[in-house]
Amino acid sequence: MENKAVYYGDYLQLEKITGAQDPESFKEGKIPAHDEMLFIIIHQAYELWFKQILFEVNSVIAIMDKPTLNDNSPEMQTVVHRLKRVTTILKVLVQQIDIMETMTPMDFLDFRDMLRPASGFQSYQFKILEAKLGLKFDQRHGQNYYTSQLKEKDIAVIKDAENGRSVLELINAWLERMPFITTEFWNNYQQVYVNSLAEAEKNNAEFFTTVFTDTSANAERNLTPKACRAALFIMLYRGYPMLELPFQLLDTLLEIDNQLGNWRNRHINMVRRMIGTRIGTGGSTGAGYLKGAMDKHYIFKELAQLNSFLIDRRQLPVLPKELVGSLGYS
Repeated sequence: MENKAVYYGDYLQLEKITGAQDPESFKEGKIPAHDEMLFIIIHQAYELWFKQILFEVNSVIAIMDKPTLNDNSPEMQTVVHRLKRVTTILKVLVQQIDIMETMTPMDFLDFRDMLRPASGFQSYQFKILEAKLGLKFDQRHGQNYYTSQLKEKDIAVIKDAENGRSVLELINAWLERMPFITTEFWNNYQQVYVNSLAEAEKNNAEFFTTVFTDTSANAERNLTPKACRAALFIMLYRGYPMLELPFQLLDTLLEIDNQLGNWRNRHINMVRRMIGTRIGTGGSTGAGYLKGAMDKHYIFKELAQLNSFLIDRRQLPVLPKELVGSLGYS
C-alpha cells in the first residue's frame, strides 16, 4: 500500500497548537498585557514535557512490572535509557525558568489578578508524575490543599495513579530478589563500617541497624531492609560487569530527584522575586508552600541515604571467588 504524503503542519497539528493561546488580558474591554503570551506558552511547554515524561515513566513501569527481568538485558538497558531521557527533560524544565524570568514583577502584575484561581498547582499531570514515581499521598506537604483546587475528573485520574504500582515500589521488588549477599558477608561489612566511623558519627551505627536489619522499624520507609542491602551492595561493587547497569539505574533515580529539587528551588526563587510574600493565585501561601513541598517531596531519598553507609574502597570485604565469577559476563 502506498504511503500517503505527510505535511509538516498537519502532522504536528500546528493550527491547534499555535491557536491554543487565548490571553485573558487580550479579551474585549481589557488592556492587553504583552507578557501574558509568554506566560501561557511557557506553561503549555511545561505540560507538553510532563506528557512526554509520563510517557517514558509509564513505559518503564510496564517493563519493570513483568514477572522476570534480567539485570543486564536489553529491556533493562531500555529502562535506564528512558529514565536518563527523563533527567534530560527535567534539566530543560529548569532552564525554561530563565525565559520566564525575563518577565519583571510589574509585567506579571499587568495580568496576574485575571488568572485567579488558576495556578500551576492545578497541574494534574505533575501530580500524576509524582505518584507514578513513588510519592504517596500521606507523604505530601499540605494534604488538605492537595486536591482542593482540582476538578473531580482530574482528582480521579490522580487517585488512579496513586493506586497503581510506582517506580519506587517496583525498584524495591527488583532489589529484594538480588541473591548475592550472605549473612557472613553482611556481618563482616557491618563491623568494618562501624569501625570506620568517627567519634561524632557513632549514631550512624544504630541507624545502620534500623535501615538494613530491623523490619519492625521500617513502617514509614518505602525500601525494605533487604532491598537496602542489595542497593548498597550495588553501590559498593558497581565496578563488576553485572552491576554496572543496576548502578546506572539507581544513580539515574537519584538524578531525577536532584533535577526535581533543582526545578522546585528555581521555582521558589522565581516566586519570591515575582510576588514576594503574597499568596499564590490558587490561594496557597506562595513561596512558603513551595518551600515545604521541596523539603518533603524527595521520592528516592532512601537511596540517597545509603551513601551514609559507604566505606573506603580499600577496606571493602573481598568477595568469594564463586561470587566474583557470577558477577562477570561469562
